[in-house]
Amino acid sequence: MNKAGYTEDVPPDRFELLDKIAQSERPIRVMLIGGTDSGKTTLLTFLANGLIEMGLRVAIIDSDVGQKGVLPPATVSLAFPEGPFDSISNLKARAHYFIGTTSPSQYTGEMAVGVKRLVDIAVQDADVVLVDTTGFVTGPGVEMKRLKAELVRPELIVFLERENELSHIKRLLSPYGEVLSLSVSGRAREHSREERREIRREKWGAYFSSAGLINVDLNNVVPTGTELFRGRPLTAEEKELLSSLFKWLVLSGWKSERYTVVKADIESVPRHYSKFVIHAVDFEKLSNLLVGFIDKDGLCLGVGILKWINFSEMNAQVLTPISLEELERAVELRFGRIRVLESGEELGLLRREEL
Repeated sequence: MNKAGYTEDVPPDRFELLDKIAQSERPIRVMLIGGTDSGKTTLLTFLANGLIEMGLRVAIIDSDVGQKGVLPPATVSLAFPEGPFDSISNLKARAHYFIGTTSPSQYTGEMAVGVKRLVDIAVQDADVVLVDTTGFVTGPGVEMKRLKAELVRPELIVFLERENELSHIKRLLSPYGEVLSLSVSGRAREHSREERREIRREKWGAYFSSAGLINVDLNNVVPTGTELFRGRPLTAEEKELLSSLFKWLVLSGWKSERYTVVKADIESVPRHYSKFVIHAVDFEKLSNLLVGFIDKDGLCLGVGILKWINFSEMNAQVLTPISLEELERAVELRFGRIRVLESGEELGLLRREEL
């Protein structure tokens, strides 16, 4: 299931935009911005196919982490179409940047850095770089768009809007590139939350369809994106004291600027402690957690689902479709903030501070 496919049945101003991009000095970076279901991906697919037919080399950066076309979800991805295509879901990525969640409001910095890193790679080989963005255009989403534009400095920023709804963001981004507004097509269709979830379920399922279980030595592949494993290990006495005070089974823990423990509740009782002193992580939240395999350049080789951690042996079991040859390039195992099954069922999002 895909939200957007290739069509030439578009408003006339889309053809005008296509000509404008084709006649621009190269390489040209084009950022597409619009709210949910405004037709950004449909426009990108139309532009990419038109430019390819003109003989131009096109790069696509898919940063819509919640409704990804280029797999896997929860990443920013770069693809170079080899020819015309019906949907960006058919494209194979050259590089990814790991975000680790489908709801990036707490990851505006990572989103901006990821787009910037992939644009820098893309412009080395492309005549045109098309950047698809999320439909997150309120609250933290405004700052996210500003950070992306400030870092990337696109020659052209295309807004898809209804009744000038994005005037504030247009004004905010105008110092960073030429701003162009298009009206949302009357053919654009809104999708319900259930439809979006179903689309993501199919994407997850497709990505993990060939996955296998591997063991990751956390002495060699550094766990990042979490407070776990930081500081000195807790002593047996410290674990026993914490277990006694809070009725926890303390599975592992570390002491740095505060105590960090992985625990399971033994009893359902009120617990009062300062989060500045103790950071408690429920062991259950680590089960089926999305993780990213990161190479020495900070790029994501692919993602996996954390199934188990043996803290005493510093070993993790991860389900992933990445080949063992590729996995040898991993230097980090970065923790995400969404729990998901290989079937595609999403078990829930975590807040950034929870891990």
